[in-house]
Amino acid sequence: MALGGISGYSYSGYGAYQNYSITGVDNAQSTDKPVLNPGESEEVKPGRKSSPAECETCKNRKYQDGSNEGNVSFKSAAHVSPEAAGPAVRAHEGEHVANAYSKAKQGGGKVLQASVAIHTAVCPECGRVYVSGGDTTTKIVYPNESNPYQQNAKSYDQAAGIIGANLNLSA
Repeated sequence: MALGGISGYSYSGYGAYQNYSITGVDNAQSTDKPVLNPGESEEVKPGRKSSPAECETCKNRKYQDGSNEGNVSFKSAAHVSPEAAGPAVRAHEGEHVANAYSKAKQGGGKVLQASVAIHTAVCPECGRVYVSGGDTTTKIVYPNESNPYQQNAKSYDQAAGIIGANLNLSA
C-alpha cells in the first residue's frame, strides 16, 4: 500500500512508553479489490472512491467516432487504455484532417483551415485526468465560376482594385 510509514513508528527510552508503536494503519486501508489496471497507482485520492489501479470506470471506458465519415477508426465502440488514449485520439482526428485534404483535392477545392482540439476530463471515480475525445474542424473552399455569388465577388474584387494589389519583392 502507498499509505505506509506510520506503521511501526516507535519511541524508545521514555520509561513507560518504551517500544510504543502505532500499528494498524496499513491494515485499515488494505482491501481485497482486484487490480483492474495493472501498473497504476494504488493510492486512493481524497474524495475519490477508488485508486486508478482499481477503477472500474477507467477499465470500461470506450471511445466511438460520431462523424458521418466511413473510413475512420472507432466507428464501433472500443476500449483504449488511459495511457494510450491521447495518441489514439490524436491519430483518429488526424484521419479526419487527411480526409478533408483528400476531399478538397478530388473536388478541385482548397483547405483553408484545419484544426484539431483534444479534450480532457477527470474520472469521477479515481480522479485520473484522461483524454476524453477530440474535435476536428475543417474549412474547404471550392471554386465555382457558374455560381452567381462567386462571379459577383470576383467582379467586386476587380472594381475595388483588390486583384493584383499585392506586391511581393525579393532581393
